Amino acid sequence: MPAPQSKVLLDKQSHGNGTQANAAQKVWDACLDVLKDKLNSQAFKTWFTPISPLHFSDNELTIEVPSQFFYEWIEENYSTQLKQALKDILGSEGRLMYSIVMDRSQNNPVTIELPHQNMPKNGPTENGCSTTVKVSSDRDFLERYRTKFESHLNPKYTFDTLIRGDCNSLAFAASKSVSQNPGQNAFNPLVIYGGVGLGKTHMTQAIGNHVREKSISEYVLYVSSEKFAIDFVNAIQNGNIQEFSAFYRKVDVLIIDDIQFFAGKEKTQEEIFHIFNTLHQSNKQIILSSDRPIKEIRGIEDRLISRFNWGLSADIQPPDYETRKAIIQSKLEQNGVTFDANVIEFIATNVTQNVRELEGCIVKLLAAHSLFNKEIDLSFTKTTLKDIIRIQSKQLSLETIEKAICSYFSITPNDLKGKSKKKEIATGRQIAMYLSKELTDSSLKTIGLHFGGRDHSTVIHGYNTINKKVENSAEMRSQVEELKKRIEIMSI
Repeated sequence: MPAPQSKVLLDKQSHGNGTQANAAQKVWDACLDVLKDKLNSQAFKTWFTPISPLHFSDNELTIEVPSQFFYEWIEENYSTQLKQALKDILGSEGRLMYSIVMDRSQNNPVTIELPHQNMPKNGPTENGCSTTVKVSSDRDFLERYRTKFESHLNPKYTFDTLIRGDCNSLAFAASKSVSQNPGQNAFNPLVIYGGVGLGKTHMTQAIGNHVREKSISEYVLYVSSEKFAIDFVNAIQNGNIQEFSAFYRKVDVLIIDDIQFFAGKEKTQEEIFHIFNTLHQSNKQIILSSDRPIKEIRGIEDRLISRFNWGLSADIQPPDYETRKAIIQSKLEQNGVTFDANVIEFIATNVTQNVRELEGCIVKLLAAHSLFNKEIDLSFTKTTLKDIIRIQSKQLSLETIEKAICSYFSITPNDLKGKSKKKEIATGRQIAMYLSKELTDSSLKTIGLHFGGRDHSTVIHGYNTINKKVENSAEMRSQVEELKKRIEIMSI
């Protein structure tokens, strides 16, 4: 029972510093035994194992915590459990004081002492700081982050400049809803996913810009997953991990782009897990983007996948023809220029998979027009954009090559991308890699990923194998030429 244990500890109090430390250790160990049963193991290890008991006298226990943030976090999240543990061990008259390490850069670390909020207060602390210091200190702590806060939002990314179509209707509607009531809806987190250049970053930042424009909150943060991971590593190396964590936990709307890049980064994922929990429990809005559905991201911990799926996932598909025309027209209006209808139709017809490349076409045409002072007609457009249009069509041919190979060798796409070493499958796979390198501008990495997630060295090996056979075998030359004809017909 708690009472007898408390009495034994109190009977051993002494005015000697050594015995005070021993008594403090025994009291704190007893408190830890109580807390272990009330907290999960991760929380206990993270927030209570680093604490050191300093001294125990007159029914008051003083413990040392490593930072202001550490103190604040315990008070905000575990105050009730800690109060009950102290009551169990010391009784209702027990008191707790924090000794907070404020600066370790000096030979003798600077500390202040503050009382536990929910325990009886006993006037000024030993160093003369009254209990009002805590209020001031908390405000100063927050202001250190508030005053240097930058949202990193692009002001051009708004809902007004975002074209809505069938390709993004769900994502658009959900984003508008979240922007009007962040953190107070069922779409938390909101996950926007889709291929490269389809407008994920534009849409997620439009939410943040709307929140700030309507003064719902100033504390909106956009960060790429790569920057988050780099800053996290730097924080560890520089001993600033607690300030790093505190900063993210104070954000009202957190937008993280391209979360697939967290795959395999275990420590970073652990930090994201704790930040996510804190923000979600505080009804703060979390917005994520990815290049694929959450369930398809390999190398992300199951507990994170589960949390990312708590809210709503909405995809963005490549825009249809009408939406592509609307995007082009919108970009032209933003730049205060007009294009001939044939030019708009040509671009919309030939650039089909990527909104970013639609925008790139417009920028390139305007730049060429400015440099050469020529009219932007269809002929000028075809000449100026021949590289972009060519690259776009060749990117699409990987799928065409795959279909031609599967048809020719009577195998399935799964066979082609799988691990089977049967002769017709292995040969078909190597020819597919060979033709992909010969007929497209796709990188070795892209080709390898397309054909079963293989690395570039496998593609090189496959290419060299077929290239040698083409040179030395009439049968192989005939097969490759036949396949090239099929691919050409299928591409028309």
